Amino acid sequence: MTNTAEAKQAQGTSGIVLHQAAIYDLTLWLLSLGREGVLRERVLRLARLSPGEQVLDVGCGTGTLAIAAKRQVGTTGTVYGVDASPEMLARANKKARKAGVEIVLKNELVESLPFPDGHFDVVLSTVMLHHLPGKLRRQCAGEIRRVLKPGGRVLAVDFGTSPTQKRGMAAHFHRHGHISLAEIVAIFSEAGLSIGESGAVGVSDLQFVLAAAPCCE
Repeated sequence: MTNTAEAKQAQGTSGIVLHQAAIYDLTLWLLSLGREGVLRERVLRLARLSPGEQVLDVGCGTGTLAIAAKRQVGTTGTVYGVDASPEMLARANKKARKAGVEIVLKNELVESLPFPDGHFDVVLSTVMLHHLPGKLRRQCAGEIRRVLKPGGRVLAVDFGTSPTQKRGMAAHFHRHGHISLAEIVAIFSEAGLSIGESGAVGVSDLQFVLAAAPCCE
C-alpha cells in the first residue's frame, strides 16, 4: 500500500517551517536522548487509539508517528498527516511506502486545517506547538477543537522547559522556542476543551496534555 500526498506549497504562516527532513529526524533522536522508539510507544499509549478511529497528526513532520498510529487504527481507521513543509511530507511519504502503510498527507497549515467540523476522533500534536508564536498556538488549538468530533480527544506533547536550561548537544539543536505545560493547558482550555490528564512523558523533558471536546454542543 502507498501513501496519498497532496503536493500544495503551504505559505503565509508565521510559524517556523522546517525543511531539512533528515536533520529533523536526527534532531528528534538527539532531543529524545536516543529513545525515540520509547517516546512513540508512550505517546500512542497516552492517545489510547482504537481500531477504526479517524486520526489527525498536526505538524506530522517525517511521518513516523502517523505511520505507527495507522498500524493501531487498522484498515478500518484513517490517519491524516498535515505539515507546512513539503520536504517533511516527501520523507514521510517515502517512509510510509517502505513500511507498506497507507496514510494521507497534506501540505497545509495548522492554523487553517482543510477538514470539516467534527471529523476526527483523535488529534495528535508532537513537538510542534513550540514552533508557533503565541497567537498561532491559539489559532491551532481552535482549529483542533473545530475538527474534533464531540467527545474526541487531543494529545499534545512538547518540551516543558526553556532551552536556556538545556545543556550539551541537545541545546545546540533545540534553541528556537519552547512552551510550558501550563501554556498548553491554557490554550486548550481557552479553545473549549476539557483537560483530562497532564504531566511528564518520561522521555527527556517532554510533557503531555490530554484534552477532550464536549460530548454534546
